[in-house]
Amino acid sequence: MTIHSGDVFERARTFIYSSARLLDRMRFAYLFEKGSKEKVLQALRAYQNEDGGFGHALEPDMRCPDSQPVATEVGLYILNEVKSCDTEIFDGVLSYLKSITLSGGGLPRSTTRVNDYPHAPWWITEQDDIPSINPTGSIVGMLMAQNARIDFYDEPWFRSHISFLWNCLEENLPNDFHDAMQWIPFLEHVEKVTGQDTERVNHYRAILDHWLSGPKGIERDENAEGYVHKVLDYAPEPKSYASRIVSDEEVNRHLDWFISTQQEDGGWGISFPSVSVANEQEWRGWLTVERLKILKAYGVLNL
Repeated sequence: MTIHSGDVFERARTFIYSSARLLDRMRFAYLFEKGSKEKVLQALRAYQNEDGGFGHALEPDMRCPDSQPVATEVGLYILNEVKSCDTEIFDGVLSYLKSITLSGGGLPRSTTRVNDYPHAPWWITEQDDIPSINPTGSIVGMLMAQNARIDFYDEPWFRSHISFLWNCLEENLPNDFHDAMQWIPFLEHVEKVTGQDTERVNHYRAILDHWLSGPKGIERDENAEGYVHKVLDYAPEPKSYASRIVSDEEVNRHLDWFISTQQEDGGWGISFPSVSVANEQEWRGWLTVERLKILKAYGVLNL
């Protein structure tokens, strides 16, 4: 692994301030320039609807203004990123999630309202009432990670999600990266919430670890092309769940690959088709912040 000069960071900073959306500029400022947490939250609030969920292309592939489960997943991700349990935002999220909890537990992957606006083809939705592990696992995991809020853990709607997720793990292996990233936060936090399930958690961790190490799991080749998910997608920081499954040599190769793929304008590119010019630019701003977080976590940037 090479320790790089501030040039990588400064080029990325120029890209962020010239081309990223306001939310990602505020995230960058908070994470790297001692910026204000409240300014991140202020920018985030613009994406939250009256029902408490998030929309308005917070997830850039969905241009729908209406609340969507995956956009709400992104909202929770940002709350955790800035270590905030803002009562107004968080209570809204809980209210929205209760309202879309399906009978038997689980959240829909998206609602049919997404079809009424430009969207990536993989978000075409025919029914609102089919529960999906994606994004239920990630959302439940992030809710459980909110240590300051435990008052909803015993509510029937929340417990129904836990039961649904255990059933998902019992019935199917992950299909891809996106499924695996639903297993991980759930298994990392469910034992703390239930106060039991140690043996069950260890059983499914072993299954997940085997999948991550297999042909459908972590892509070890840093030069692999197309829509693949590589070592640092699964292990974005040294304490990540998947870190024990990858070697230091693999991590170092992928960190150097990150540096080599920084584009001339200072940002990083996406590996999937874009919906529009704005969609691509929004993803690039998000991705550039994420790449800088990874480089910082592994001590690559000389900041």
